[in-house]
Amino acid sequence: MRDYVIVTDGTADLTQEMIEKLGIISIPMDFEVEGKTYVHYPDARELSAHDFYDMLRQGSKSVTSLINAETFLTVFEPLVKEGKDILYIAFSSALSGTYNSSLIAKEELEEKYSDANIKCFDSRCASVGEGLLVYTAAGLKNEGYTIEELYAWLEKNTLHLCHWFTVDDLFHLKRGGRVSALSAGIGTALNIKPVLHVDNEGRLIPMEKVRGRKKSIQALFEHMEAAVTSAEDQVIFIGHGDAAEDAEYLAELVKEKFPVKDVIINYIGPVIGTHSGPGTIALFFFGSGR
Repeated sequence: MRDYVIVTDGTADLTQEMIEKLGIISIPMDFEVEGKTYVHYPDARELSAHDFYDMLRQGSKSVTSLINAETFLTVFEPLVKEGKDILYIAFSSALSGTYNSSLIAKEELEEKYSDANIKCFDSRCASVGEGLLVYTAAGLKNEGYTIEELYAWLEKNTLHLCHWFTVDDLFHLKRGGRVSALSAGIGTALNIKPVLHVDNEGRLIPMEKVRGRKKSIQALFEHMEAAVTSAEDQVIFIGHGDAAEDAEYLAELVKEKFPVKDVIINYIGPVIGTHSGPGTIALFFFGSGR
């Protein structure tokens, strides 16, 4: 059996330590704040998540870009030359063109190298949810799953990976077209916090509105209560937009109710944070369905 490498992208929001421990490759992604371009590396060497969110709080605007086919070629081709197969787990195609760029690179390399075996999987996941899928996949690889077995597992299980979010500031969702300017203004005035999830197509969908920050965080936990399966076998992921105390509060709710293996808390990085804003809290787990 040929060796293979799991590759993902910066939107998975895995730390450098986790990437090294899992033995995977994460492709950094560009973002721009007030005209200055940064690269979002897992170790945040160019701009820390805390500093990024501070810039947003002060009114700076950020924009993001996809990973192009040329970048995929520079990552994939050396691996192919080493005789390794590639399993690329991509950011949701409903939120970015990155997955489509990977398909262009795959086609080019498989034409150039007759023995190339590149599998590109559209996770239909985002942020630390994508990270949880990659984390779980890497664990299965280390247990001995072949690339074909792991791809089949991803196809079977990705739509059981539940994503539940709440945001603290509706105006970032307004910029991304998720809510109207009027709704953002009224919601902010009334302290309304939307609860959103990622659906089966990988789109970010508003699901309900809750008044007050603490109630919105509790709503995430209630969705987990309703849908989680085999909690005792799971590692739960929580993402936050520079809101560590709120993330810890949610983690305690989970650990008090469920005998989970662990709860891992990571920053939501700048690429996703551009669209969700400071204060975002997100909960990720495997359940009966999204």
